[in-house]
Amino acid sequence: MPGFALKVNGRSVELAASHEASLLHVLRNDLGLNGPKYGCGLGQCGACTVHVDGVAARSCVIPAHGVAGREITTLEGLGSRDCWHPVQQGFEDAQAAQCGYCLNGMVMQAAALLAREPNPGEARIRSELSGNLCRCGTHIEILAAVQRAALRIAEGAGT
Repeated sequence: MPGFALKVNGRSVELAASHEASLLHVLRNDLGLNGPKYGCGLGQCGACTVHVDGVAARSCVIPAHGVAGREITTLEGLGSRDCWHPVQQGFEDAQAAQCGYCLNGMVMQAAALLAREPNPGEARIRSELSGNLCRCGTHIEILAAVQRAALRIAEGAGT
């Protein structure tokens, strides 16, 4: 199998994976990073969202070799146990989880939005998250979580 290097959560890793392996497959199966979830496998539900060079991307449809040398951030690399990212803290504060399956995608999509637009309005947040599916119906709590995160960022609570 061909080898290639990825930079994941600030760490360089050498991998030998099939040319057809998706980034999601490599992250979960080879690197043990379980934040990104397998949902639809078609890039439509958002459960597998990661950041590629700071941009939210659906890892289930990205060939792993195609992002060699680029900065990949998963939910595990967004914050730390001691210092959560404001979006992670916002989700905790708003109790925005029910089953939790969509949370990876929601958090990663929201973090990418707030990185480029720190003070989005409600309509912008709804638009940004519209491609991330939540079957449990916690949309109101998720919206509140992102709004809380934006306030934390505005108050200088860090990123």
